[in-house]
Amino acid sequence: MSRADAQRGMPGGARPPHRGEGAELTGRGLFLALEGVEGAGKTTQLRLLGEWMASRELPHTLAREPGGTPVGEAIRRVLLDSGALDVPPRTELLLMLAARSAFVRGVVRPALERGEVMVSDRFELSTFAYQGGGRGLDREEIRALNRFATEGVRPDLTLLFDLPVAAGIARQRESGKTRDRIEREAGDFQERVRAAYLQMAEADPSVIVVDAASSPGAVHERVRELLAARFPEPFAPSRG
Repeated sequence: MSRADAQRGMPGGARPPHRGEGAELTGRGLFLALEGVEGAGKTTQLRLLGEWMASRELPHTLAREPGGTPVGEAIRRVLLDSGALDVPPRTELLLMLAARSAFVRGVVRPALERGEVMVSDRFELSTFAYQGGGRGLDREEIRALNRFATEGVRPDLTLLFDLPVAAGIARQRESGKTRDRIEREAGDFQERVRAAYLQMAEADPSVIVVDAASSPGAVHERVRELLAARFPEPFAPSRG
């Protein structure tokens, strides 16, 4: 399938991010992040967005986070796939940020320097939502550590796919998806995560909330509209 590794629950080991080829963008590339609660459909939207950009011959890189690099994938296996491990909240945070540091250095910066559209399935907002809102860690401490890990690199736009927690869990059950360590957390944890996401979106104009309750196709159409409005180049409708 023509796509990147995507966050949470996707099979496979450390694979290189998918790169779409085509005409070069002018200047620095564009960094987009896709966020959301479990089952909100962001991984599907990553795939659809990649297919759309490929049809427009728009250079792009798609990747998941944590992951995207050998060290990031190794950390991912510890964080998500090792259900028997008891990972304390601070340890979880530091592991996430270690993977992010490698991700920024090995995937994000190179894609932006090539002038591509870099799309990440999760990035820093997940840390504030899950380790901050969900685990209750201090947000200012997270902010300082995250800034160190990212070297100040931030998405130009974050699309937050919002869905009630119960609906997201039901989607995962219906699909037969095997839930990872964090996805198996109790519903009150997931509710805190969603509340944190929405609170941050309200305070940050670079985060746009997308209603994820509709069909994947309808949500994708909304994503295309939002991108065309925010970034006429390279996403103007006249291009395809």
